[in-house]
Amino acid sequence: MQTLVDTNIHTTISVGDLPWEDIAACRAVPNAADLFFSEDIGDIAAAKRVCADCSVLAECLEGALDRRELFGVWGGQLFINGKMLTVKRRRGRPPKVARPEDQMPVVPIPVHLQATAQKRSA
Repeated sequence: MQTLVDTNIHTTISVGDLPWEDIAACRAVPNAADLFFSEDIGDIAAAKRVCADCSVLAECLEGALDRRELFGVWGGQLFINGKMLTVKRRRGRPPKVARPEDQMPVVPIPVHLQATAQKRSA
């Protein structure tokens, strides 16, 4: 079990006692809403990279599916108009050479959410 030490009051808090939202990796991202709700491919890729290393990815995605989130990156998956998109690219003609910042990380969907996610995929 992971623990956090609050240096302001010198006590130890068990991570298991905190809501998952409080320990999500996105909490440490400045201006997270701008990143996770952006339409820019580079921002979406960056948001998915944050999710890829998050310890509460499954809880985040499960919550988004339960709430029927319409937009944003949740649990490493991109939601647009209430559907999960597996592929998103820039507007216009694709470049001959892919831009590194456009390389969308693939964040696996936890096994117990795959059936629900399949219903919400576009």
